[in-house]
Amino acid sequence: MNRGQDGRAGANSGTLCFMHYADRLTARIQKTSPVCVGLDPMLGSLPEGIEKNVAGVEKFCKGIVDAVKDTACAVKPQLAYFELLGWEGMKVFFEICAYAQKQNLIVIADGKRNDIGSTCEAYAEAYLGEGKPIDALTVSPYLGSDGIVPFTKLCAQNERGIYVLVKTSNPSSGELQDLPTGDEAVHEHLAQLVEGWAATIIGEDSSLSCIGAVVGATYPEELKYLRTLMPHVPFLIPGYGAQGGTAADCRAGFLGNGTGAIVNAARSILYASKKSDWQKEAAKAATLMATDLQKVIA
Repeated sequence: MNRGQDGRAGANSGTLCFMHYADRLTARIQKTSPVCVGLDPMLGSLPEGIEKNVAGVEKFCKGIVDAVKDTACAVKPQLAYFELLGWEGMKVFFEICAYAQKQNLIVIADGKRNDIGSTCEAYAEAYLGEGKPIDALTVSPYLGSDGIVPFTKLCAQNERGIYVLVKTSNPSSGELQDLPTGDEAVHEHLAQLVEGWAATIIGEDSSLSCIGAVVGATYPEELKYLRTLMPHVPFLIPGYGAQGGTAADCRAGFLGNGTGAIVNAARSILYASKKSDWQKEAAKAATLMATDLQKVIA
């Protein structure tokens, strides 16, 4: 089957088809940059000229996609902001995901989903099922492996990905994630579980798994050690920009060839300007971030 440069089948090839998630992501990073733009459409922060309603959210998010599509490798729509708008918001969420995919961006749904049994299977199918315009989903691991397996099964079946929360960027993450369990912290033990899950589903081109990990830039020392524990795991690194993380803080998450990780920023790109030049300024902010990252991972 013929695929475009992003690994997706062409429009005339019938059912949408994908290559292994990590291979697809790596190719996209190499073509653009490791920048991931979080789509967090807060109504009160939308720029001038954009209505503070569902239609405005759709216009704004699609405008951001257009602004960053040549620089960023991925977008990460945050489900909370769409759920807040009810069923119309969720309809727009899927429309924006589909629009971003058509622009060859990797689409990561940030929902941090988790459950067990048939409920977990339903979550997995909802976001990673065949035909869904989503490439990957963030998931929480704190119900154990039976809250992860339904997602990994669909990742393998439908060539999608997940990012498991390991060491998050928020200030209070250590209240649970840093608790000692013998000679290691909870997040270190979790990292070894994630590497075990990941090692079973490795891409041919990237030598990485479709099972990824969320590791915050705000904890650079932990990030460095966690990369040694998870050599086959692609990292999603939040915390850059508005949360205080720097490009240098992200460096240890990358592999030697400059791939293996993507770095997320939302507010610093989305709201680079609140005026009519918001698209131009968002594009500029994404480019500056890409340049900043390339300097430390080159």
